[in-house]
Amino acid sequence: MERICNIIRNGTSQAVFVMAGPGVGKSSVTDAVTERLAGELNVLRMHASAALSAVPFGVLTPYTGDLTAEESVSPVAVLRSMWSYFEKLKAGNQAPVLLAVDDAHQLDEASAGILADVISAGWATVLAAASPRPGLPQPLDQLWYDGLAERVDLRPLNREQIEEVLAHILDGTIPAATIDAVWSASGGNPRILDALLHDAAEAGILARRNGIWILLGPLPADGPRLGSVVAKDQLRRSPEEQEALKLIALAGPVGRKVIEDISGAALVRSLLDQQTVVEMPGVPAALSIWNGLFGSAIRHTISVSRSLQLFEKVRAHQDPGLLRGEGLLRSVEWALECGLRPDDDRMLAAAREALQRFRNSSARAIAARIHNPSLLPIAQAIQARALYNEGAYADAAALLDDCWLHLADDPQGPAILLLRVSACQATGQPMAAVAEDVATFAAGRGGAAGWQEELMCILRLGAEVDVEGLSGGVAALRQSSPDDQSADPLRALAEGLLAHALAAAGRASQGLDAALLAASELPPLTGSLFFFPEFVLGRLVADYLAMGEWESAERELDSYAAGHPAGAGTFNGSLQVLRGYSLLRQGRMERAYQVLLPAVEALRLNDPLQLNRFGSALGFYVAARLGDAEQARRLEQDYKDAVAGGPAHDLLAEAYAAAAAEYLARDGKGLAALQTLMTTPEATARAGNLLEVLAICWDLGDPSVIPIIQEAAPGVEGRWAEALLTLSTAWENADGDALMATAASLEEAGFANLAREAYARASTVLEQSGERRRARQAVAQRERCDHELGERFREGRFIAAAPAVHLTRREQDIVELAVQGLTDREIAQRLMVSVRTVEGHLYRTYVKLGVRSRDELESALPR
Repeated sequence: MERICNIIRNGTSQAVFVMAGPGVGKSSVTDAVTERLAGELNVLRMHASAALSAVPFGVLTPYTGDLTAEESVSPVAVLRSMWSYFEKLKAGNQAPVLLAVDDAHQLDEASAGILADVISAGWATVLAAASPRPGLPQPLDQLWYDGLAERVDLRPLNREQIEEVLAHILDGTIPAATIDAVWSASGGNPRILDALLHDAAEAGILARRNGIWILLGPLPADGPRLGSVVAKDQLRRSPEEQEALKLIALAGPVGRKVIEDISGAALVRSLLDQQTVVEMPGVPAALSIWNGLFGSAIRHTISVSRSLQLFEKVRAHQDPGLLRGEGLLRSVEWALECGLRPDDDRMLAAAREALQRFRNSSARAIAARIHNPSLLPIAQAIQARALYNEGAYADAAALLDDCWLHLADDPQGPAILLLRVSACQATGQPMAAVAEDVATFAAGRGGAAGWQEELMCILRLGAEVDVEGLSGGVAALRQSSPDDQSADPLRALAEGLLAHALAAAGRASQGLDAALLAASELPPLTGSLFFFPEFVLGRLVADYLAMGEWESAERELDSYAAGHPAGAGTFNGSLQVLRGYSLLRQGRMERAYQVLLPAVEALRLNDPLQLNRFGSALGFYVAARLGDAEQARRLEQDYKDAVAGGPAHDLLAEAYAAAAAEYLARDGKGLAALQTLMTTPEATARAGNLLEVLAICWDLGDPSVIPIIQEAAPGVEGRWAEALLTLSTAWENADGDALMATAASLEEAGFANLAREAYARASTVLEQSGERRRARQAVAQRERCDHELGERFREGRFIAAAPAVHLTRREQDIVELAVQGLTDREIAQRLMVSVRTVEGHLYRTYVKLGVRSRDELESALPR
């Protein structure tokens, strides 16, 4: 905006054309510019419109009121009249004229020619806002080509700009999932963004929980602010355009030919030129409103009776047999909105489509209207999966109790029984109760062993982390008949559980092979009622992390997020826990904290992969380690309240929770709990989990575990175990040169947190041997690792050059930000803690350093 103001003030150009698509903000920019320059210039406003575009000089009527009828159609007379109007206006204050033109792309050619003459003659400066499609009329466009006008193109906000807007508006932490959802829904359109944020906040959908802004449901399309935006947009359009947009909003995606038959091909081309509608690829070509939320908002402005009229109009031109995918779903939704009832087969297909798109409320509403007895069980199962997606596990389990027995011979049978097991476990019910139901069912069939018992056996072996049993089950399933429809889901399940069990047992490389085999089973399971892709993804990521392949784990998570955007609302919390776990394993505690806190909040709403207990334990650990006692105690309670998530995860969750308690209290109880945990049969039988528990103990400062690490690490597959063994061996040898070489190799291999500890150990050894210069080099290298990990002020457990005054990690972070000039509230937002926590840490820091205010902090800090 400032650039445009300077162009107009300096007179470097007589015209500025602001170009942008609908709602991107061109009118807001011109309004802001005219408001800023109102005291310096004589500002006139001109509003072009579709209604006046067919009337020569129609938009100039306010300046040609004194002309006769004959003169009003003469370009010379019109130009003379405008010159006179401007001269009278300038006579009062001698200020130049600024003519602001809104929707300049709607100008008729005659009016555009007059404005071009005004600009060329220098009678006034023109600030015109227009859409790039269809663009400015030729006379104005020519001025730009000739270099007589400046052009400023506005584009939708990108994700980073959306993040900046949210950070400016919202007081607290905005997780990536919230930013992504708002960016996707608004399309980067500032007008829609503003309306959306107000509507979502007023409806309680965008809510702040423990300082974190999360979405409690889908963003609203029926809010008053968005409705007002739609109403204003409709008022600027001709009746024919309004009608066509309503048809497309109600039916879209709808065949282009259908709308052309009803509204005319010229009108469709015009709407496409304006970018108000978009053409979707495919055969036949289909039209949709440019923004899905905007289209939904248009639908909410149409009465049921009017909607029914439009429905009949579209149906007369549309072949229902050609509808597929979203077009089929929308046609069924529209029929139900009008009080009509499609046939049950059509509704079932639409409910499945809605479920695949994670439009859970639509899937439930459609499936609930199916009454055909033969389709009712699968319709109930669809409702149950939609409820599961929404976190209503008890309701999902209740529905599945009624229908799973009827689907024993259905291809979806294994997926539905798996979903029932998951829903029951999510509510805290033991799997044994489900197993008893299956046994009763088998007995009712004469005791014949079927896929149900096989599935429950696989789940039992997975719960027991029985590698040998799962390996045998997988081998048997691979020999199953190609005609056995239950084999694909059972293989994916067994291979996924085997992958997890192998990682826990320290055989992560073999586990990765099993996880990749499970992933190869996914294509035939497309459309399944169980979440096989996410189930397998979790196992694949766990294996990569067990091996220390951080980049590969991140790649898998990023690939899923890019390829499955619709599932983000349901699975984002679970996937972010895995991402936070990856960062924690790398030693990037601050980043892990920033990821895990929002993830735990998301898992309060729904926890489909049952990672809430594990995620809460990780969050508890990181918060305690960073010195944030308030958040740590809250997360500790979350950990205690959460439902168990499975043996392998529960073992690690218990270990991280014990370590967190030790960081908080420093009373030895947490370390003792870890030492006890190491001796349990579960830990000793799972070498991979045991090694991780040992690493946690070592990180707490217990060197007694080093010999045990040296015994356990050779039996654990992967780069991480090799790196830990390398560090422990060099540590025991206590050779400064060897430690420096080990640290460098660990750093090069991507284990900066282990390299940091090797450098710290080297600094101590070298200092004790009198090699002070080398010791200082080691400290500098350790600080470089801290910087890479985002922990410049971390006080490592073996750092030789510790400051005389002991500041905790959290105190150091807060002091650094305070010295930079941030307020208590700004520090709290940056570190995701409360203002009271910041104040308390600062007060204790003042006492330790012997200062009384922020002004004295920098000079008193240890050097």
